[in-house]
Amino acid sequence: MTGVARAAAVAAEFEVETACPSCGASRMRGFYRQPGVPSHSCLLLDDPAAARDFPRGDIELALCEGCGFVANVAVDTSLQAYSATYEETQGFSPRFRRFAEGLAADLVAKHDLHDKRILEIGCGKAEFLADLCEIGGNRGVGVDPAAIPERVEGPAAERVELIRDYYGERYAHLSGDFVVCRHTLEHIADVGAFMRLLRRTLEGRSRAVVFFELPDVLRVLREAAFWDVYYEHCSYFSPGSLARLFRATGFEVTDLALAFDDQYILIEARAADPAATPPLAIEESVAEVAAEVAAFATGCERAFAHWAAEVERTTADGHRAVVWGSGSKGVAFLNAIAGAERIEYVVDINPFKHGKFMAGTGQEIVAPERLREYLPSHVIAMNPIYLAEIRASLDDLGVDAELVAV
Repeated sequence: MTGVARAAAVAAEFEVETACPSCGASRMRGFYRQPGVPSHSCLLLDDPAAARDFPRGDIELALCEGCGFVANVAVDTSLQAYSATYEETQGFSPRFRRFAEGLAADLVAKHDLHDKRILEIGCGKAEFLADLCEIGGNRGVGVDPAAIPERVEGPAAERVELIRDYYGERYAHLSGDFVVCRHTLEHIADVGAFMRLLRRTLEGRSRAVVFFELPDVLRVLREAAFWDVYYEHCSYFSPGSLARLFRATGFEVTDLALAFDDQYILIEARAADPAATPPLAIEESVAEVAAEVAAFATGCERAFAHWAAEVERTTADGHRAVVWGSGSKGVAFLNAIAGAERIEYVVDINPFKHGKFMAGTGQEIVAPERLREYLPSHVIAMNPIYLAEIRASLDDLGVDAELVAV
């Protein structure tokens, strides 16, 4: 593979003129820049040269000092085009499926979701929507430009309707007894407008429950997880900033928690007057977010240096390293570190990704079985929550490799 220039990131303060997309305040302070990163992470790319030449945009993260929201203020939404060639699902992982199925069962029991109408905004391949419909005997509608109806399986498939499009004003007539939005809000630039639209669709439906799931930016900041900063994610929330957005747009927050090894925020709400609603225990202050932002700069410099050294170590003297996980984390990791060209392959268990190539750096995405012949000495996992699952796969394949996680 030919060398690929690293999109060098700089953690330093800079001036921002943009108003906060969440609360509208003009007090946004820039703290992290990374130019020239791929504008998409999960599109299926058939050619390594095209993958390396994939359209790029800039990341400029800024903190709102009014509400604690973090945004990429340089995002250009015209660079993005979600479609059926967008392969985002984590559903091929047994670990993730256990989490998602358990969460669906908990929500059905908690909210008595039986013979109800479910709306999912940003449903992806609709696995979660199908779970909710199957467990509770519900009917569901999912809206997502990457939806593929023929991939909905199971007893509830005939009760799931998919609309392959972006959610917006044209679908304001859609509603449900339970409204789901998982791992979608972070992809939306104007989060305030999105939430106000959703609130209008629920006018007079105070019994309807709204459930969102999305990454926690506090973990990203604390761990200096630069691999969790990528172009598709233009909006970054902490529990506190997410709850503040919900209340500011007319929702009463009824539950707020962390899940999946504290990687995800789960929020539940109703369309009701939030005026008298006190902050929940998990909500942090804006000052606490600002402190984590300040520490992120130093942490990133250490993280970049550490992983560049790790890649050099694991590919020196004839050793071979592979990255395990071709999703957004893998794309962000390989596009940010020096020496990424030393890594030849990226492994993924999703068969729809095999034979495709990584945006920005061009590595081929291969099935785990490919490692039997390639015999890597080192495997870099893109999420520590999957370490046991990956170790078991390597053992089954007879691959004796050192396994580390970001």
